[in-house]
Order: sequence, then structure tokens, then C-alpha cells
Amino acid sequence: MGDGVLPVTRNGHRASAATRLRRFLPAPVRGAAARMVARRRASLVERHLEQLARDRRPILLGPWLGEVGFELLYWIPFLSWFCRQYAIPRERVIAVSRGGASAWYAAFVDRSHDALAFMSQEEFRRKNADRTEHLGEQKQVAWTPLDEEIVALVREREQTDVAVLHPSTMYRLFAPYWWGHRPMAWIHRYADFSPIAPPSLGVPLPADYTAVKFYFNDCFRNTPQNRAFVDRTIRGLADEGPVISLSTGVALDDHAPCEPDVAAMHDIQHLLSPQSNLMVQSAIVAGAKRFVGTYGGFAYLAPLCGIPALSYYSEAKSFSTRHLDLMRDVLQSRNHARLLDVVAVPEERGR
Repeated sequence: MGDGVLPVTRNGHRASAATRLRRFLPAPVRGAAARMVARRRASLVERHLEQLARDRRPILLGPWLGEVGFELLYWIPFLSWFCRQYAIPRERVIAVSRGGASAWYAAFVDRSHDALAFMSQEEFRRKNADRTEHLGEQKQVAWTPLDEEIVALVREREQTDVAVLHPSTMYRLFAPYWWGHRPMAWIHRYADFSPIAPPSLGVPLPADYTAVKFYFNDCFRNTPQNRAFVDRTIRGLADEGPVISLSTGVALDDHAPCEPDVAAMHDIQHLLSPQSNLMVQSAIVAGAKRFVGTYGGFAYLAPLCGIPALSYYSEAKSFSTRHLDLMRDVLQSRNHARLLDVVAVPEERGR
């Protein structure tokens, strides 16, 4: 999936009109209006959640079809909070994600479904691209035909009707923080952050290995300098000990790997299927001595598994620091700040 480092976007026409209007308002007025809108959003969301809790049907959580980073940092903590806050028994909820992420929900869910159990990898990729084009962004800020199709397939598989807690609810609730209208405490109010315990992979792995996942995205562009940096970094790690690449060959998004073919580096493609790729990657990260790679969603996964992460970016202005600030705050609250190091790609020596 995506890397979860991009800022939230809004409908272009409405955002443009709102931006023009805000320019004529004094800052205190703008701030008061933003706080009022946030409280109104929260009230509507809480009312919706209360209705879901009172509903007697099973509750489908999802389907989650977006970035790994947002799933780990926002969606799963929000669902965990919802189940605790409204005393929802785990046997009543059904998590629906894609690509083998079911283990991430195991703390509060008994059963789950994977979107790739209902369609091929190619069909999912095509329909998910259509969904993104329809919304104008990858984030699930509204229902689309793909969401509706997957929910209908889950109802058929479960042979019962279900209520749905859709990701758009979370996006409406957390948007005031992403837009800078509410402080970080706004997220903590509606999120329970817990460690992730992926299942065992069940196959032998080398001792004291480093897990790596380098790919190009908006904050780590496809440039000759970055390619050379990845090559140097992985070859240096391989000189120190075993390296396992998390590049899976399972293409569900547009993040192509950019790692060199190093003889000492192990790959995991023989362990994978479209429905298991995130589970396998999670298990390998959880068993590593460290994670090294592009700043993105897996930079969050490793610390949540208790594994130190060193992640790199080359474009400092290309991503919102609010997500990184939140992850650091979560780790600091557990005295685990050392588990996440996000740094700029260093300049080549002699340049």
C-alpha cells in the first residue's frame, strides 16, 4: 500500500473557495470557527458511533483499502478506541483490509476478511485505481463502488447483514488535526495505541538480520543520488550481516522497489501470496534486529513491533510532519523514542 506520509487533501473547489474566504477573516475568528467545526464533526461522529454500538448486527470495520501508514497510525488505533469506548465484544466485529493485514487487528477482532480473497490482484489494483481517480485522492474520504462491492461480498460470505464503520468516519474526525486546527490531543482523545504482535512466520530465518524496504515516493524521489545511496546502504548492511528485503513482488500500489541485487541479501517472494504479503512482511520486521528503509508506513510498523527503525527521506518539504510528530509522541509516552530515527539522505562524500 501507500506510505502514509502525504498530507490530507480536500475537494479542490470547496477548498479554494474556503481559502479565499479565510483570507478576509482575522486569525482569532478563523481559529474559533475551526474549533467550532471540529466540535461539530466530533459530535456527529460520536452520534454515529453510538448508533453502531446500539445496533444488534455485526459491525464490519472497513474495508480499509489505503495506505499502510494511515492504517497503522490512525485507523487501527481509532477502531481499538471505538471497541473499548463502546464495550463492543470482539466476536461482534469483523475487520476487512487487504494484503494480509489481519494480524494488525487481532487485539480487538476475532475474525477478518481480505479484499484479495474476493478478487484477483490485478482486478483489485485496477478497481482501487478507479476509486482513487473517482475521489481525487487515495484516502477513503467517501464511499465508492469498490467499498460497496467488498461490503456486499463480506455480507454474502458471512451470510448475514452487517452494520459498517467505514474509514470515512475516521477521516472526518481526524481531519481537524491534519489541517492544523486541533492539537495532537485531539487524536489521543479518539485513539488507543497498542503494540503490534504479528504471528510467527513458521520458517527459519537467519540470526541477527536487518529488514530493509527501500522504494521511491514523494519524499524519496527516483534520482541517481538516491539510487546510489540505496545501493551503498544495502551493500554496507550486507557486509555487517544478513539482510532480508521486504520488497515482495506483489504490486498493489505504485511504490516500486529500488534495491540492488546483493548476493548476501535474502528475499521473501517465495513465501508470499497477495493475501499474505503484509503478514509476511510484518513477521519479518518483528523478528529483525532493525529496520532500514524509505520513510513511510513501515517506518511506523517496526517501532510498533518494538524494533528500531532508521528511515530516510530526500525531500523535506514533501510530507506533513504531523504524522511523524504523532508517532514520536506515541513512542515517547512509552519511553521508546529511540525506536524511530527519521533522517535526511546524507550528502555523498567528496561532493
